[in-house]
Amino acid sequence: MKKNTIFQGAATALITPLNEKGVDYNAFGKLIDWQISEGINALVIAGTTGEGSTLSDEEHREVLRYAIERINGRVPCIAGTGSNDTAYAISLSKFASDLGYSALLVVTPYYNKATQKGLIQSFNAIADASDTPVILYNVPSRTGVGFEPSTYVELAKHPNIAAIKEANSNISKIVETFSLVGDQLDIYSGNDDQIVPILAMGGKGVISVLSNVIPNPVVQMCTRWFIGDTAGAAKMQCNFMPLVKSLFCEVNPIPVKAAMAAMGWCENYLRLPLTNMEPQNEEKLLSVMRSMDIIK
Repeated sequence: MKKNTIFQGAATALITPLNEKGVDYNAFGKLIDWQISEGINALVIAGTTGEGSTLSDEEHREVLRYAIERINGRVPCIAGTGSNDTAYAISLSKFASDLGYSALLVVTPYYNKATQKGLIQSFNAIADASDTPVILYNVPSRTGVGFEPSTYVELAKHPNIAAIKEANSNISKIVETFSLVGDQLDIYSGNDDQIVPILAMGGKGVISVLSNVIPNPVVQMCTRWFIGDTAGAAKMQCNFMPLVKSLFCEVNPIPVKAAMAAMGWCENYLRLPLTNMEPQNEEKLLSVMRSMDIIK
């Protein structure tokens, strides 16, 4: 039996505005308010795009605390609580659950390269830690390990594991996952170039980098799909492709930070080992944004 749906449509994997002093909470609050005013369906805080892996523990917890207070129930809020250390992921997940987050986005443990048995035990332990729904985040290109479709079958048995953010880019495995657990777990696209294809398989929406830059159009694309305007949604997916390609021409969140800085939302500041975009790539990104009237 499928669990309750956390959100339908587009959730922004929100950047975390940073500067030399730390988190820029003034910029962060304005960004949250703008996203909600643009009609975004949910927000993900301190995930990969939010640079959760380079925030200190104190910063990570304060970002989660600040964001849920600022959101104040206006949209579902999802906390990025994954780690390569399961005990730390459990601690962060308990913290976010106590704050009242709608769900937890938990990435596969990077570098350790767990076996499928290890993934099952780790995610069951995290899901045991609270009553807050868990979204499994599969992005093997970033973490070095991915869920096999058969592993989802085992994890779907846990009452607190509710959904998947699927970013493995292998459409055949994604279809297999739908065939095995699509009636038990909600599935969201984790790739902005596969939003409509995954909706077509029965997906509930997207956890998006693209919607940092154009939140309302991404919401509209999902809405068009859900009201039956398949051609309209597909056309929007195609029209967004130049921007999507530019936003992923270097590792995320390097390009999206440059894009948001160009829009005036934050400083173009990243923490090592992340560095600013190569100038030639940044100019291509900004050119695409000008062509779409996102910036002048």
